[in-house]
Amino acid sequence: MRREWEPEDLIEVWTLLEEDQERLRNKSGANRLGFALLLKFFEVEARFPEDAAEVPAAAVSYVAQQVRVPAEEWGAYDWSGRAIKRHRMEVRVVFGFRECTQEDQVQLAQWLAAELCPVELNRDRLAEAVVARCRNDRLEPPAPAKVTRLAASAVNAFEEGFCATTVERLSAASRSRLDDLVADDDGDEGSAGGGRTFFTELKADPGALGLDSLLTR
Repeated sequence: MRREWEPEDLIEVWTLLEEDQERLRNKSGANRLGFALLLKFFEVEARFPEDAAEVPAAAVSYVAQQVRVPAEEWGAYDWSGRAIKRHRMEVRVVFGFRECTQEDQVQLAQWLAAELCPVELNRDRLAEAVVARCRNDRLEPPAPAKVTRLAASAVNAFEEGFCATTVERLSAASRSRLDDLVADDDGDEGSAGGGRTFFTELKADPGALGLDSLLTR
């Protein structure tokens, strides 16, 4: 979430509507302010903040004025207690979202590997696609670290599947020749003639782009 907010943007995005205020009636102090901020943050990001520092200070001050709770109470909001778990549940209900289960994460990884990895292997963009898919499916996205691991898992699964499918299409003779090339490369610094083996050459860093490295390749 961006850190800087102009006054007109604060009013447009962080103003508590009448129905929002109604949901605060049974809450007070830090819990009142905390719930209000979780509600508006989720409305903007379709996820919850990772910690208090992720919510912009300007938003904290503006929402605190609306709920008539000192902004300093935000620091007293308990991020591991029963109240915040209940608040998150209430916010999900408001927006029609549900938690992303382990089964959901497995399905997301399978979707990435099957649908996106064949055309996109950049893990940052794959992670963005996961978040977008979750929003579309009304799922609260996993924590950013989990999304990163999910994208990495999908890439690994795709690459393993791609290699296995490719090998299956090769003839027995071709597979045997490839196995021989890999065997020559394993554990050897060079070929029998003193030079580098084919795979050692293939894996080597070509160095800075230039005429010499171009001619070498």
